[in-house]
Amino acid sequence: MEIRPIVTRREFKAFFQFPWRHYADDPNWVPPLLSMRRQLLDKSKHPAWKYMDGRYFAAWKAEQMVGTIAAFVNHEHNRYQNENVGFFGLFETIDNVEVAGALLATASEWLRAKGADAIRGPASFTTNEECGLLVDNFSQPVIMMPYNPPYYAALIEAAGFQKAMDLHCIYQDRASIEESHTLERLERLVSRAAQRSGIVVRKMNARQKKAEFVRFREIYNAAWEKNWGFIPMNDEELEALVADLGMLVEPDLAFFAEIAGEPVGFALTIPNFNESLSRAYPRPGVPEFVTLAQLAWHWKIRKSIRSVRMPLMGVKLEHRNKGVELAMLLAVMKALLPSQYDYLDSGWILESNPLIKISLSLGGKVYKTHRFYQKSLAG
Repeated sequence: MEIRPIVTRREFKAFFQFPWRHYADDPNWVPPLLSMRRQLLDKSKHPAWKYMDGRYFAAWKAEQMVGTIAAFVNHEHNRYQNENVGFFGLFETIDNVEVAGALLATASEWLRAKGADAIRGPASFTTNEECGLLVDNFSQPVIMMPYNPPYYAALIEAAGFQKAMDLHCIYQDRASIEESHTLERLERLVSRAAQRSGIVVRKMNARQKKAEFVRFREIYNAAWEKNWGFIPMNDEELEALVADLGMLVEPDLAFFAEIAGEPVGFALTIPNFNESLSRAYPRPGVPEFVTLAQLAWHWKIRKSIRSVRMPLMGVKLEHRNKGVELAMLLAVMKALLPSQYDYLDSGWILESNPLIKISLSLGGKVYKTHRFYQKSLAG
């Protein structure tokens, strides 16, 4: 076995295509659009590489790729969080402790040479994107959430990594909302909160989607500034988010909370487009216009999509504990009931976030956990 940095075009092509070979027999894996994977891996296009240094590596056996990893330093993270850590991501490997250990050791040594005190991951590449290792319920992921085989956790832990933070996903279906009388209880709580604080919840304005995303970013950066692992979203990252999510957002499922006319909170809910991606199955060798035509058809008949994800929700710090979170949850649940969607995935949420307790009290349940691992590089 040999671990080598990705240098040549042939090596990059193999690195790019490795997940399709690695997950060929796994029905739960959802392939990304080829253009989105190129955007992720191309350091000249992905906005996060403006403030990161990194390298791609692969493990080879008899000139066949058997694993991949990225090692990178996120300087903006270290500045904002006052840390000195490096990260690993794009971690894929066969079920072999030697291969996994060599990949993680190579990433660790590269980061140690950069002066990092610890290595953390997986992340590809920020907390605004796919991050964390799936450690339970290895079912098909929802849109923009990672997936991996069950054996990855054991391989990472065998390499000396320990849990740094868990990210939870909350599951709530239509039946749990109705049977637990959640709406009635929520409506009473929200009515009292609205009387006290003047909370008004409105839908996203479909005709001003770009301006609404700017408002969203302002709230997001203010609401998440104290969160573990967070770094503010810049203009280029906002543009990328609009490009990725703009066509997926249904205004009837996206909400802003306002007090005295000021936007103070948001809840962004999107259809689980992975259900369509898994049917179209984009893959190397198939022109993307063919895949897009298939996706357009599935999107046109999107009543076949049965789930939604709420990837982002936030309330400005000075307006918390006023019932804003409850008001937005109520709006999302009321919008969900008459729709074709069977369940809502609210994730991810840091294990330390009080919103988990609120969600569980309203009939939700933790059904998936993704984990950040970390290892000291001291010495």
